[in-house]
Amino acid sequence: MAMNALDRLIGSLAGSVERRDDRVIVRNRERISSHMDGLIREAVFGEAAGKAAARWLIWEISQALGIRPASIHELYAARGRGEIARTFTIPAVNLRMLAYDSARAVFRAARKIDAGAIIFEIARSEISYTDQRPAEYVSAVLAAAVREGFRGPVFIQGDHFQAGAKKYAADPEAELKAIRELITESISAGFYNIDIDTSTLVDISKPSLDEQQKLNFELCAELTRFIRAQEPNGVTISVGGEIGEVGQKNSSPEDLGAFMKGYDALRGPVTGISKISVQTGTSHGGVVLPDGTLAQVAIDFDVLRELSEEARSKYGMGGAVQHGASTLPDSAFHKFVEAGACEVHLATAFQSLVMDHEATPEALRREISEWLMVNAAGERKPKDTEAQFLYKTRKKAVGPFKKQFWTLPEAALAAIGASLEKQFAFLFEQLAVGRTTGIVAKHVQASEAHQSLPEAGVKTVKGESTGGLAD
Repeated sequence: MAMNALDRLIGSLAGSVERRDDRVIVRNRERISSHMDGLIREAVFGEAAGKAAARWLIWEISQALGIRPASIHELYAARGRGEIARTFTIPAVNLRMLAYDSARAVFRAARKIDAGAIIFEIARSEISYTDQRPAEYVSAVLAAAVREGFRGPVFIQGDHFQAGAKKYAADPEAELKAIRELITESISAGFYNIDIDTSTLVDISKPSLDEQQKLNFELCAELTRFIRAQEPNGVTISVGGEIGEVGQKNSSPEDLGAFMKGYDALRGPVTGISKISVQTGTSHGGVVLPDGTLAQVAIDFDVLRELSEEARSKYGMGGAVQHGASTLPDSAFHKFVEAGACEVHLATAFQSLVMDHEATPEALRREISEWLMVNAAGERKPKDTEAQFLYKTRKKAVGPFKKQFWTLPEAALAAIGASLEKQFAFLFEQLAVGRTTGIVAKHVQASEAHQSLPEAGVKTVKGESTGGLAD
């Protein structure tokens, strides 16, 4: 059935591509971009056979055009060796909503300033509550790249592949099995960058830093070895570690030293991590005030600067990573470059832009609020105002209302896309990633890779409970 769907889809592309056995030849590079809107909607909302065929076509068209998922590991290694003179901080954008239209906005903003050092990511928690499995997310990003005429390596990342503290305490092997299965699924889909987050298992009640970090570095080393065993030929996946859980106490050089000493002793002969995520004062989604607005957050940029330098000079990494930053004031973003952060993760502000945009129908917002009052009622804390509750939980409505947003009128999607592009352009400028395509080309090799013909439809993967997992 999937092959019948593939023949149908190729026929709908009006001669822009043809299939030769298990490969695709692009006959009309200009016209193929106009077909991406239909292909990605088939890949997301079609029947099982149509989804599989559309995703295969998007992948193979991208390969033919030189748009290829890649690892950022070698770029970070070069930065750790001091071979990259320019200072910039790579934005890692979590696309929870309208992944295709949002990625199009990213590529438009990037092309205007020749920015190649940008990461698209999605966390373990987000994969579940946004109803976007890895293969779907990769398809949305690649289709957007084709649509907007982007060429070159595309960095797609698994963010916060995290061990839930409560789940691990209840059944350690079951929780590790779930993470391993997600890693396998993600690598197969084209995620060549994976952030392991076992910092949730750091126990600051222990008397020494080594004991506090022990479970963290043990499991991070174990999962690093697991990732290395599954790498595609020619790919060294960029693996990230984490020493401080976002929203908890700030990280220190001593924390980093304890983690790396244990991690390096246990990872064996395999290549280690290329970056380290730290805590400097932020929280995921921001701190919500009773009226639903966000409190001002103070990042300790001195801590970020010190840890970034330690990561590079002592351990050869690209630097430190900052999470939970999209809700910061505009005046803060250039400071990440000054502090030498190698990467900053941005998510909630893009979700808020889409949900609160004037082009988003008020009736849809009311429907979401009503849905949350029923379906997320158990997450409301006794002291939460309604505004606080709705702000903190509305991300849980992204998956259930995904189709309503994807099928908004074209004018509404265009308006939202224009606003997203403006926001991305500002962030990319502040993070100094303009003119980085040459740097990426020098350090990153994105090898051609092909997927097997779709003989069966896409299998439904049941979403997991994401309570307690970070975004």
